[in-house]
Amino acid sequence: MTNLAPNAGVATPPTTAETKQIVLKDIRAKWDKFSEQDLTALKDRDDLVTQIVAKYALDKAQAQRDVDAVLKGRQI
Repeated sequence: MTNLAPNAGVATPPTTAETKQIVLKDIRAKWDKFSEQDLTALKDRDDLVTQIVAKYALDKAQAQRDVDAVLKGRQI
């Protein structure tokens, strides 16, 4: 018999802060014109769409599709 902790081998879900860091990393990987300051200042999905439209001169509908693809239902 081994002395394993009760949850040994069970993956714990990421915390909200960890999830946010993962999301911001994914955003930075897709859109490299964002500085760290830009990323930490993002408020929500709509704010990200607005920033992408401004930085990349995309139309809003395309920016929304791109954001949805990157976020995959996650929140900023």
